[in-house]
Amino acid sequence: MADQSGGQGSGHGSGTGGKRGGQGAGKKGAGKGGGKGAGSGTGKGFGKGPRQGRAAFGERTGAGMPARPKWRDSHPKDAPSGPSTGERVTFGAGRFHKGDDGDSGTGRFNTRKSGRAPFAPRKPGGGKMGGGKTGGKTGSRPFRRDREAGDGPVILYGWHTVSAALNNPARTFRRLVLTENAMRRLEEEGIQLPLAPDIVRPDAIAHELGPEAVHQGLLAETDPLEGPDISELQPDGIVLVFDQITDPHNAGAILRSASAFAVKAIVTTARHSAEASGVMAKSASGALEHVPIITVTNLARALAALKDRGFQTVGLDSEGTDDLSRIPLHAPVALVLGAEGKGLRQLTRETCDAVARLDLPGEIKSLNVSNAAALSLYVVASRLGLMG
Repeated sequence: MADQSGGQGSGHGSGTGGKRGGQGAGKKGAGKGGGKGAGSGTGKGFGKGPRQGRAAFGERTGAGMPARPKWRDSHPKDAPSGPSTGERVTFGAGRFHKGDDGDSGTGRFNTRKSGRAPFAPRKPGGGKMGGGKTGGKTGSRPFRRDREAGDGPVILYGWHTVSAALNNPARTFRRLVLTENAMRRLEEEGIQLPLAPDIVRPDAIAHELGPEAVHQGLLAETDPLEGPDISELQPDGIVLVFDQITDPHNAGAILRSASAFAVKAIVTTARHSAEASGVMAKSASGALEHVPIITVTNLARALAALKDRGFQTVGLDSEGTDDLSRIPLHAPVALVLGAEGKGLRQLTRETCDAVARLDLPGEIKSLNVSNAAALSLYVVASRLGLMG
């Protein structure tokens, strides 16, 4: 620091690293000066005041680097509040999710640094998806792929799934999105539309569902179907019971087999079960419209209620006491299926009237739960004389 009392000394020096300038000594004070920029800047100091004559910030006098621009705050204080600049929000595959048919599908958002501003779903020609050619009763909000059981819309996509729903008078549609080709095909099939659809390009639907979803130009948002109560079931035929089958592909494939074998209903739990939407509906290939789904809170009590209705409850498990083709059977039958890998829970096994297995002649003695369900349905339907 220079002497504050006002000595008349002078000093000269050169700054070499941008940190210090020259120093000079006077009779009563010392002066300091220097250019803080890199290069060969010089500065002068006089003892009459605190570092008078200091070189300006970034000032250069010799050859070297060009003058450096002043630093600017990339996040000014008056910038609007909200997500940080450069964070991009994108839609994942099958559900919105952090990080699928997708299920692949679900959920949830996937954020990644991209240096671009957030974007919204788009329709052909720019803008947000939802303002199709025909307009109608639909809105502009995007589809949701995930919902709580019994709360929110059901997402359906694919030709068989959506066309079966359109032919089901019990379905209430909230929104329908079609490509021009899908619209033309529906007209050729004589399928009536319950509301005016949004007509979009195929990539607009893929943007909502994910590129791996085979949508075939059809996407619908509907209300869930209302399932009956166990007390309303007629005591005949076959009923399937799911003990925590959560995989939507398996659940959908079983539902498709259930429709083929004229199963009266499927009983499942509200928790730890596959959602009747999206991937499950696509895997079911329209069977969701033909097989009622009964949702219960307690599976053991539901099995007891089925027994009260006259159903024989038969659990399917690799550790069963006998082969399904040999155990005594009587109609109606409630066939209970366990989750992939875990099988039936202990309380479920204890509640069933019988636990059977499928004896197989090959080296592999177990089947995927959807394949085991199809084979079991054939065995039971044949033994009960339900094959027609």
